[in-house]
Parts: sequence; structure tokens; C-alpha cells
Amino acid sequence: MTRPNVVDLASRLISHASITPATGSVFDEMEAMLRPLGFTVTRFLAGDELSDREQGGPVENLFAIRKGAAASRHLAFAGHLDVVPPGEGWQTDPFVPEVQGDLLYGRGAVDMKGSIAAFVSALHDLPEDLGTISLIITGDEEGPARFGTVALMDYMAQHAIAPDICVVGEPTSVNRLGDMMKIGRRGSVNMWITVNGTQGHVAYPHNADNPITKLGKILSAIDGLKLDEGTDWFQPSNIEFTEINAQNPAHNVIPAKAEARLSIRFNDQHSGASLSDMIRDIVEHHGGELHPIISGEPFLTPPGELSELLVKAISDVTGVEPELSTTGGTSDARFLSKIVPVVEFGLCNATMHKLDEAVATDDLEQLAKIYALAVQRALCEPADTRSLNIQTAQSPSKGETS
Repeated sequence: MTRPNVVDLASRLISHASITPATGSVFDEMEAMLRPLGFTVTRFLAGDELSDREQGGPVENLFAIRKGAAASRHLAFAGHLDVVPPGEGWQTDPFVPEVQGDLLYGRGAVDMKGSIAAFVSALHDLPEDLGTISLIITGDEEGPARFGTVALMDYMAQHAIAPDICVVGEPTSVNRLGDMMKIGRRGSVNMWITVNGTQGHVAYPHNADNPITKLGKILSAIDGLKLDEGTDWFQPSNIEFTEINAQNPAHNVIPAKAEARLSIRFNDQHSGASLSDMIRDIVEHHGGELHPIISGEPFLTPPGELSELLVKAISDVTGVEPELSTTGGTSDARFLSKIVPVVEFGLCNATMHKLDEAVATDDLEQLAKIYALAVQRALCEPADTRSLNIQTAQSPSKGETS
């Protein structure tokens, strides 16, 4: 089958205004791309109960699979079709894809409809009997992520579907395509602190109980914590205060309540539960209450077969040797890492979530080639990759720079 233009595929996806949580037409488009390639496509809604809507529902999810021989390996590609709201001030319509020069503009061009389009394009270069390939595609990554990839994992467990390796197409590259891939991520936990007191007049403090004073002691104690020094693969864990509020419009009133919020990004020396317990001890010692919400635990896929085959594909196509990193925010890889070795690799992230999000059209073409090489090498014997008609870059020879 002739490989379609990857820019056209990306444009088809961008043209659907799939603001998180996404359902409907963008999934119709995705299904239309995959069925002609021999994929069985399953779509379902999650979080569609009335009580779920405040938590980010309903969400549409898509699982597509093309099975190889019974003993063949199984590679999964994971991604999301939902996008963040575009905001005001775009030079173009964010949902009318437009190529200007060598850039394709549109919301989701980088994060991450472009990567999904590149993987679909790569599928056209791969024999249907190569091995088992699946796509794990959600409409809920940019939002609360309660009914997206987690629901897809439940579906896979119910149907005894177990990939051997997984690539998540998040935009990991920084300055040029291929300069960074993610082999892990730090965990994330957000915490809300509430301190109740007794309202009163500032001139009569003995008749009141000032919660701000107690909150100040709590925050000072938390600020004095040093969680760790980092590890070989992770930077040090950090605590950041993100809100302090007493909701007090009067200058002469001691308020009845003071609140604060903090966020901790943590490495694999901690868990969300252990950090919650640590902070709770401090908060309760000073008479406060703590409400933690764990967004994700840290994960690490140690360098090995999966990262090496992707590094080789990136180097062969671009001539770039990627840095293996665990920096940045969270992604749905934090969920998938519980069931399968996972790495993340995709486009340059400079314009993600920004006005005038754009991707270099050449990067889309190169990413499709990288994905095709990586899948081919993951699912077949190394010698068989010679049958894949993909032009690769020459790695710089000794004394040359790239």
C-alpha cells in the first residue's frame, strides 16, 4: 500500500477540535485511517455517568490491533487525541491546519496528533505479517486522566492483551528531532492543607485563634525538608508551594480558616503515599488537615533492548544520538509502565500548549521513518530490516560534527 503523506494525515487529525475530554469525530478519523491497514478497532466511552462528569468524563478511547503469528512479539504505540484549549490570539484558526513554509500549524500538531500521524504513516511501510501491533489511543490525557489510558488498560486486561514493549509518542525532543527520549518520569502528588481557627478582631487576639500563624509554621517546616539528592537517572525531588489563601477581605479581622496547596515531583526513592504520610505528620502536628491527590508514581525503564533499538533508529535516520532522560512532567507512560516496558519519543516540544503550535514538516517525515525502523527491528530478526525501504542518515564519521 502506498504510504500517504504524513502531513496530510496530521492535518486530518488537527482539523477536529478535540479539546479534552475528546469524543466523536476525531476518533472516526482515526478509525478510518487504521481499518484499511488491517486493524481491528474497538471504541468505547468511559466516565459517561452523570456523577463522573465533574471528574473529566465522558471520554472516548480507541484500541486497535493487527495480530501477527501466534508466537510473534507485540509492540504497542500509545498516544492521545485530546488537546488543550487553543486560547486567544492565534495567527491562524487552530483547527484549520495550515502549512506556512516548512511548518504545519494547528492545535495538536506537536502534542500529539503529529506523532500519531507519523506512526500511522509508518504502518504503511510495514508488512502485515511482521508481528502484532496495537495502538492505545485515548481522549483523556490532557485532563484528569481518570477515564483514559487506565480504562484502556482495563480493557486490555479483560481481553488478555499483553504487549511486550510500548512506545508513547509524547513530544520529547527539545532543540531538534531525536535529541532526547524519555525512559522514565518522576511521580507527582498535589496536596491541599487546611487550618481552621477562630475568627476575631485583630485588637483582641486572645478571643481568636489565628490559623495563618499555624499555617506559617507548617509551611516553614515543609520548606525545611530536603527529600533526597537525586539518583543516577533522576534529579532531586522538589516541593513547590502553589497557593496560599485565607480568603480574608478585611484588614482588621483574624480569619477563621487558612489554606495552602503544594506540589511534589519525586523520584523513585519515594512513593506518593510515603510523601503524603511525611507531610501529614507535619500538618497535623500543627493542627491542620491534609488532602493529598497522587497523580502518578515514578517509573524507570532501565536502558536495554527497547531504548537501544529506538536510539539506533533515531541515529540511523537523523544522525543524532538521543539523551536518555527522566525530566519533565507526567504522561500516560506512568500508567502503562505498570504492565509493559515503556519509553517515550516524539516531536520537538518547543510550541506544545502554546499559541501558534507548529511542527516542522520534515520532522514529521523523519519521525515516520524512525517509527518504522524501530517497529521493524523490534518485531523481526535484524537481518530482515534490510527489506525496509527507508533512507537513513549517515552518522558523522570520526572528526565530523552533526
